[in-house]
Amino acid sequence: MDRSQKADSVAYLHGVFSEAGAVVITRNLGMTVAQSTALRTKIREAGATYKVAKNRLAKLAIQDTDYVGIGDLFTGPTAVAASADPVAAAKAVVDFAKTCDKIEILGGGMGSHVLDADGIKALASMPSLDELRAKLIGLIQAPATKIAQVVTAPAAKLARVFAAYAEKDAA
Repeated sequence: MDRSQKADSVAYLHGVFSEAGAVVITRNLGMTVAQSTALRTKIREAGATYKVAKNRLAKLAIQDTDYVGIGDLFTGPTAVAASADPVAAAKAVVDFAKTCDKIEILGGGMGSHVLDADGIKALASMPSLDELRAKLIGLIQAPATKIAQVVTAPAAKLARVFAAYAEKDAA
């Protein structure tokens, strides 16, 4: 890698760290090409990015970002998974780690908070941003639906009573 490629890599990683809601640092221990491709596909589907990074360049890239505290995690063969949604990258990596023993979760960060491997697993167990939005919309719509049911219930009961009397008189 020449100097300009290193500068481009640092600039790219700095952009990733600046825009990320959460970052997960992993260590890849002899993953096959198929496993690596499967991991990248799973992470891409979750709306996150995954980049194998040189440790020295990653440490330069985290300067002037909220993720300065995770610099100690960059030892050995590491990769960075990041996403704007704080849960997406963690969920994708943890789900993949359940099926593949060749990836190790070292830790990561969410904003200025440094998380260890257990913190990343706890973050992955939370619902995603889209799921939380759906629940919130459901909670907002529920009272309106219940009001409509309460208002229409007496009329429906009255109609059933009239229908029952009509059937009784017809028989």
